[in-house]
Amino acid sequence: MDLVIRDVDVIDGSGGDSYRADVAVDGGRIAAIVKEAAAAGCQRPTARRVLDAEGLALSPGFIDMHAHSDLALLRDPEHTAKAAQGVTLEVLGQDGLSYAPVDDRTLAEVRRSITGWNGDGSDIDFDWRTVGEYLDRLDRGIAVNAAYLIPQGTVRMYAVGWDDRPATDAELNRMRQLVAEGMEQGAVGMSSGLTYTPGMYAKDAELTELCKVVAGYGGYYCPHHRSYGAGALQAYEEMVALTRDAGCALHLAHATMNFGVNKGRAPDLLDLLDEALEQGSDITLDTYPYTPGCTTLVAMLPSWASEGGPEAILARLQDAETSERIRHHLEEIGSDGCHGVPIEWDTIEISGVGDPGLASLVGRTIDRSARMRGESPWTTARRLLIDDRLGSTILQHVGHEENVRTIMRHRVHTGGSDGILQGLKPHPRAYGTFPEYLGKYVREEGVLSLEECVAHLTSRPAARLRLPDRGLIREGYVADMVLFDPTTVAAGSTYEAPRTLPVGIPHVLVDGRFVIEDGRRTDVLAGRAVRRQP
Repeated sequence: MDLVIRDVDVIDGSGGDSYRADVAVDGGRIAAIVKEAAAAGCQRPTARRVLDAEGLALSPGFIDMHAHSDLALLRDPEHTAKAAQGVTLEVLGQDGLSYAPVDDRTLAEVRRSITGWNGDGSDIDFDWRTVGEYLDRLDRGIAVNAAYLIPQGTVRMYAVGWDDRPATDAELNRMRQLVAEGMEQGAVGMSSGLTYTPGMYAKDAELTELCKVVAGYGGYYCPHHRSYGAGALQAYEEMVALTRDAGCALHLAHATMNFGVNKGRAPDLLDLLDEALEQGSDITLDTYPYTPGCTTLVAMLPSWASEGGPEAILARLQDAETSERIRHHLEEIGSDGCHGVPIEWDTIEISGVGDPGLASLVGRTIDRSARMRGESPWTTARRLLIDDRLGSTILQHVGHEENVRTIMRHRVHTGGSDGILQGLKPHPRAYGTFPEYLGKYVREEGVLSLEECVAHLTSRPAARLRLPDRGLIREGYVADMVLFDPTTVAAGSTYEAPRTLPVGIPHVLVDGRFVIEDGRRTDVLAGRAVRRQP
């Protein structure tokens, strides 16, 4: 054998009770599990390396169901931010915007539109255009594994452009073709960002047709739906009905109930989902264990202000009359970009900027910066949008702890970081989501048992991804595994120091090889693209 992990408490991902065992690894897979080997007095497996794991727990590697590492994995293949958390698989292509499939025009436009998420890409060799080529690029070597969702907004950008109008029959057929090609090349499903342009311009009928294509390949639809604020429940209902009509599995991205209008309303969402599940719908969801959201400042604008793409947005912001109309929608009506809720500038904290000359604004709310300058919040926000060329990211402090706790208990819940790794002060969830679950919500708060929480982070997402040999500690399964100390594991990242690594996770293995060993990052790049199973 390559490795034996001896006398370890196995939390196998099933949700069942833990047990003591020796676990042997060979050729990248779990080769043997000998329960209570020492007590039984049986012959124990031997290997070239033996790791004494007394006091540690062994679980399957954690699966991040909502990651924004599309370029981060290429820019920094060691990817310590996620590997150190015990993440061994990420799902990319989220929120309807990513970098495949594209042509030259679409690539330039999508790079501009999500600079705040992934940087401008000036340090990346974009030597791919199709989904398959992007997955091949990942196969050159990354720290953790990655699966990919076809981004519906990028597909619409490719076939229709930035216009707020229904697709023509020819354009819809082209989108169907792009989705089918992406699924054939290995994507696991399709995502949408229905508060982001241009994906939000698609009506339900258009989305249903694309979901039918996804369903035909056994994939799932992962929407960032049309509202997490006013009208949130109606937006969830819309996605349930749409996927039911399409016969497509549904995975709800960062399924939160935010803003004052939804305080205490998580049970209403879960009642809706329970009813749909009882009627036979295939539904799962993911959440992050924090209250603030994270996105770009430009995403707050009303959709009409974003039609035509980034240059058109900047032109509107620079026009005084149009800018005043945008302010009116944001502050008094409630823009669809801000989920139908009038914006509260004291909840909008700048977390990152593209222009280093604007770094002094990071860590402050728009309201505070405006008061320091003696101007209105919209004046400050407008100037930042223009000066930073739409590249600013924000934390939006609009969540409710009781909603977070209630949703994470649900039987179809999985974990997702929604972690944006860009910016001077990113959301701490990018570096802390999985140890935060284990430390705060298991050990300290008792919201979930340890065994149940591990199942949320491992076997449940593996089942959604239809991975037959991941997500459990089982003989023959891929040896993507995490060794952690249940008594000390905790997120190190905070809002003040968001890039701090976690504690209590000394070892992480991908494909049976140590990517984290004794708490330190190795030089191993064992991750690869995980393609859709036929």
